[in-house]
Amino acid sequence: MGIRLRHKEMLDGEQFAAMLGKSPAHAAQGILAAAAQNVVQAQTLLGQILLDGHGIERDEALARRWFEIAANQGDAMARNMFGRCLEHGWGGAANASAAAQHYRIAAEAGLDWGLYNFANLLATGRGIAQDNGLALTCYRRAAEMGHAKSMNLLGRYLEEGLHCAVDRAAAADWYRRSAEAGDFRGQFSHAAVLVDQGHIEQAIVWLRKALAEGNVNFLRVSSQALLQAGHAQIRALAEDYRTRLLELERQA
Repeated sequence: MGIRLRHKEMLDGEQFAAMLGKSPAHAAQGILAAAAQNVVQAQTLLGQILLDGHGIERDEALARRWFEIAANQGDAMARNMFGRCLEHGWGGAANASAAAQHYRIAAEAGLDWGLYNFANLLATGRGIAQDNGLALTCYRRAAEMGHAKSMNLLGRYLEEGLHCAVDRAAAADWYRRSAEAGDFRGQFSHAAVLVDQGHIEQAIVWLRKALAEGNVNFLRVSSQALLQAGHAQIRALAEDYRTRLLELERQA
């Protein structure tokens, strides 16, 4: 039986997450029913499970449509996800310029993911004029909101002095915070700082955490970086990174 919600009721995201873990198909039925009742949060959740194929048949085009519906009703996360569909060509043609517009709206609404994705396009000049100064501002805002990936990138700007003064102490602090918040790139960055400080055993702990969560692109680049490390214990981890990379490539 689906979940019955009155038109103006808000969904409990944690409740649905628990349901997805326990019974994805049942949760999907409830989300679908609520979305049909025009519950905006449910429409965004429906887009996400359609995109992931979690408890329901994967359908990128339909996911994109539900994100657009919810975005047009003012949901910032749906706006961000519609931008993701446009950026990556999920469920339709890719359009980086349109993606940037939707990310901007989500960012202006104060959504951390909107700020992060908008900053990524600004930093690379995809779909919008390159503006690293504004990208830094967006990364900083998102980082201060607790966004783990933005913390790591803010650390990189501060470490390298990109459109700001070099501040390695602040960079190290943001890397640590990113690592503790669970970002695998932040964990790798934090480990690099620890290696420089001579804390090899601590660095290895964080490198193993990054290994467990890292994606294909990260593992490919980081395995090569580990081979150049000055410490044998760190270099030895390169083989573990390559093994994990091969596993993920076989699964793709």
